[in-house]
Amino acid sequence: MIKVAIIGAAGRMGQRLISNVVESDDLVLSGAVEAAESPFLGMDAGDVAGVGSQGVMIVEDLNDGVINADAVIDFSTGKAVDHAEIAVSAGCAIVIGTTALTDIERARLAELGAEGGRLVVASNMSVGVNLLFCLCRQAAAILGENYDIEIVEMHHNQKKDAPSGTAVTLAETICEATGRSYKTDVVHGRQGMVGARTSKEIGMHAVRGGDVVGDHTVIFATGGERVELTHKASSRDTFAKGALRAVRFLATVAPGFYDMQDVLNLKRSFNGESM
Repeated sequence: MIKVAIIGAAGRMGQRLISNVVESDDLVLSGAVEAAESPFLGMDAGDVAGVGSQGVMIVEDLNDGVINADAVIDFSTGKAVDHAEIAVSAGCAIVIGTTALTDIERARLAELGAEGGRLVVASNMSVGVNLLFCLCRQAAAILGENYDIEIVEMHHNQKKDAPSGTAVTLAETICEATGRSYKTDVVHGRQGMVGARTSKEIGMHAVRGGDVVGDHTVIFATGGERVELTHKASSRDTFAKGALRAVRFLATVAPGFYDMQDVLNLKRSFNGESM
């Protein structure tokens, strides 16, 4: 059995992670961590998640939460590097689904992988979304510069960052496949007399409302036709199941810095050649 600790255990995502861990045949909940101001500190994580007592109390200190853990899952915001350093120093693998990581933070996480840590870091843990990344990479390369590219994402009205980390990854993937630059070619919304779009720009549009878990659409438009690739998440379980898949992956591979494309072996095209 792989022993798993959850950071952000009382949140919506944390509760679904706990539920999925409890329901699995090969994983067991070993730790649960929450912020200092959480009213759930000291409570049984299973009770909070609605799956019955698990004998795992929610604690504030991750150092306490990782005791006896084999892996940590972190969907929280703001302290991904700190959490990863604690996990790695304790000999734990860590799966990070935090969005809006800075370049400096990602570089430090990569360093931890090079130093012997085992990490999966991804803006989105969904299997379907990661297939979307792969398909968009291929579509952008095949369709070429005659197709205008626009990205539209929609999330619930409580989401704090915009655009979503998934939308950013989609744009980065397309830029890499087509020789564009995210910094110079991605346009975040449009207002006023902006003039006609250039052939290289990628439009990025963030929509917020209701309880939408996460919708992402990439539009490839040219004269006479339009290709749209869309993923819609209707439950947070899609992210939880992907994260658990990443935990299992890290239990089988050498130390290193990985992403969900590695977990799903999607860094190969459908004909088996390197992408």
